[in-house]
Amino acid sequence: MVFRKYSIGLLLLDLLLLSAGYLLVTFTSINLRFNEIVMLTLSFSVLILLSLYVFSRGLKKEPEGQTMHILVAVSVKMLLEMVLALIWFFIAKKTFTSSILLFFVLYLAFSLYSIILMLNTLRTKSL
Repeated sequence: MVFRKYSIGLLLLDLLLLSAGYLLVTFTSINLRFNEIVMLTLSFSVLILLSLYVFSRGLKKEPEGQTMHILVAVSVKMLLEMVLALIWFFIAKKTFTSSILLFFVLYLAFSLYSIILMLNTLRTKSL
């Protein structure tokens, strides 16, 4: 039930970011393609969804298990985002200024979403 709520919020964030990206690409002369925005947004969404799944599973455990699940969720998120950065910058060679800004803006948006969601959940639940 909690994971479904997280997934719906993530879907709404995806739709907001994709529509803003489409408007940005359509009405400005930024050297960026819409399929790059879609690919990066979906990649971050999958990473955050995986992290939130581990986090929501930990909410059903005892306090010791909750702490370990939260630590694993944050660690997996960080590790997979580093792998995504490695793929994006070094393998796909997306080193233009617009691609770098796109990556870090989406990284910031998804990281803030997951951190705020986790903190709000933990505020009502003690470990």
